[in-house]
Amino acid sequence: MTARFRVGVDIGGTFTDIVLLDDGGRIHTKKVSSSVDDYARAIVDGLGELFGETGLSGGDLAEVLHGTTVASNAILELKGARTGLITTAGFRDVLEIRRIRMPKLYDLSWEKPVTLVERYLRVEVDERVDAHGTILKPLDPAAVERALDHLLAEKIEALAVCLIHSYANPAHEQLIAEIVRKKAPDLTLSVSADVLPEIREYERTSTTVINAYVMPIVRRYLGTLRAGLDGVGAKAPLMIMQSNGGLMTDEAAAVKPVHVIESGPAAGVVGAQALARKIGLGKIVTFDMGGTTAKASLVEDGEVSRATEYQVGGGIMAGSRLLTGAGYLLRVPAIDLAEVGAGGGSLVWIDPGGGLQVGPQSAGAFPGPLCYDLGGTEPTVTDANVILGFVNPRELAGGAVKLNAARAHEIFEATIARRLGLPLAEAAYGAHVIAASNMMRAIRAVSSERGRDPREYALFAFGGNGPVFAAGMARQLEMRRIVVPPAPGLFSSFGLLFADVEHHYVRTWRRRARTVEPSALGEVFARMEAEARGQLAAEGFIGAAVRIRRSADCRYEGQSFELTVPVAGGALDAGTLAELDEAFGREHERTYGHRAGPEEPVEIVSLRVVGQGIPDRPRVPDVLRVDRSGPGRAGGARRVYFGPDLGWRETPIIDRGDLVSRSAPGSPGRFRASGGVGDHVGAPHGMEGPCIVEEYDATCVVPPGARATLDAHGNIVIELAPEGAVI
Repeated sequence: MTARFRVGVDIGGTFTDIVLLDDGGRIHTKKVSSSVDDYARAIVDGLGELFGETGLSGGDLAEVLHGTTVASNAILELKGARTGLITTAGFRDVLEIRRIRMPKLYDLSWEKPVTLVERYLRVEVDERVDAHGTILKPLDPAAVERALDHLLAEKIEALAVCLIHSYANPAHEQLIAEIVRKKAPDLTLSVSADVLPEIREYERTSTTVINAYVMPIVRRYLGTLRAGLDGVGAKAPLMIMQSNGGLMTDEAAAVKPVHVIESGPAAGVVGAQALARKIGLGKIVTFDMGGTTAKASLVEDGEVSRATEYQVGGGIMAGSRLLTGAGYLLRVPAIDLAEVGAGGGSLVWIDPGGGLQVGPQSAGAFPGPLCYDLGGTEPTVTDANVILGFVNPRELAGGAVKLNAARAHEIFEATIARRLGLPLAEAAYGAHVIAASNMMRAIRAVSSERGRDPREYALFAFGGNGPVFAAGMARQLEMRRIVVPPAPGLFSSFGLLFADVEHHYVRTWRRRARTVEPSALGEVFARMEAEARGQLAAEGFIGAAVRIRRSADCRYEGQSFELTVPVAGGALDAGTLAELDEAFGREHERTYGHRAGPEEPVEIVSLRVVGQGIPDRPRVPDVLRVDRSGPGRAGGARRVYFGPDLGWRETPIIDRGDLVSRSAPGSPGRFRASGGVGDHVGAPHGMEGPCIVEEYDATCVVPPGARATLDAHGNIVIELAPEGAVI
């Protein structure tokens, strides 16, 4: 049978989500518990269950698209490969010194993370290249062999090579790589001139080391997954989501895993970007809350916000100019995310001072919240939401997860409410509000901390728990509109289906913008574009199927950090450089609130090229038909606690499709859900809160004082009045 379905698979800390989509817009979904000991097993088993439910087989799959947390988990848990480092004499401690910055200025107990390469595994070689690429001191091959012998005797599994100024002249690094391949051909090798040919020794060293540290882990995982897919007959190409929002082949990811460290969180933002374009929303803040973490990002004028660097393992992850030094730094393009340790599985606890706290520790997939009844002993945010009535007290995921609400009530009462001297509902509501406050930090990190006013944006909420918290958070941030897409709990997997193949390239090239010869700049861009076209051609994209974007990292001369601005395609001339100068001034003013005068020279620091592979047909068809809309599950009402001011309210429990019958007639929409719901329509009236929309994969809370409608694409749109109740 001809392959028809594309598959998106996203692994979360609690659930693994699978979405199948065919050319006609038919969607099949599956949510299974993540298998923490072997993430690939949950994917293969979940696909097997979905094949059994739908009658499909592995031969029906055209492409498997995957967002994975394997690489980031290896860093967070310090379970990467035993890695050695060869560097220039005098720079052995770059990984220790870092940027000499602290994320917590007045916290005397804060300690920087341990290095991924211990000091005795960092070896120097006596060589020197200057910033212009001139060799000042040649490299002695015998010294390289001695250094390599020492590291091999220490049983290293991977080797990183990072010499000073190798971005300007990689000859010495290439010589080391040649020696390593001859002497230890099976050793995993990561060379900075290949990974990151860019200025700044700490950033380049850290990125190269991380690439080496996770490479064996990622290779083993992708090999296991490939074998598992082949075992169920799914021999389709395996594509991995990159941190920057593009896709790359599993072979490319195994060579440069540094690009897939934040693979999982990127997919949802890409999906939100595509859907926002479709419905005409110019400004959105994405909010993705799952079982372990909550993540926020910004989409403006149809474009995602990207950072040129970010940190892993630093608590709130924001690619931030305000918070640095907390984690392990990667200088690679990534969707600009802020992330906090707050999800449905986050533990609720009381600190030594008697204060109620939420997270960042999580119950994870196992044992999970108390209500899962799998052996958990500590209350979580999900338990609080069950007590409040926000979440179905009997089951989740269409009955796949049975809940024991009585156990959540009993232990939450004993361990939290009594110790606080509060009624059970008020204690649970307090945990809910604290969790929401923690997550608002992430939204502020990508909006107000970047000079954006969140009141001008719509909140695009997804993840299994995002729509539960969205309305309350939006009201606190004075945001007036929330959009909840179809299949919100599976939306990150769905977002994978929107992504295109992309490859990002960077070269340091320091010049004053006003004195650059356009032909010299064009030559550098041409070499980078040729590299991008060659990579894409190897993956089947040629001619009109290739799209190239250029940009440059610029700063006012004397500044320490840069802003990235676009560079026009085609032939370069003096006008192009003048526009680059002006574009940087505008971006500087937008970001920092001011710009320098015309006499202040703008310096180009690095050049960037993105090569994008465009498929021969749209990645996602206009008409979407979701197989699990929840008919028959929703209905009736239950008591829900909306805080001390509003108390308990008898609240209707509805399906997404019920918003159609309760809405005014309109023109037919393009979203269709099975189960007799039919074509959904836009509606000016909708339904007044309170109500709760229950679906297979998520729950959406519409509080008192809000109005919910269904738009022409099947999105729930919640409008909040300026005044009214809060949850």
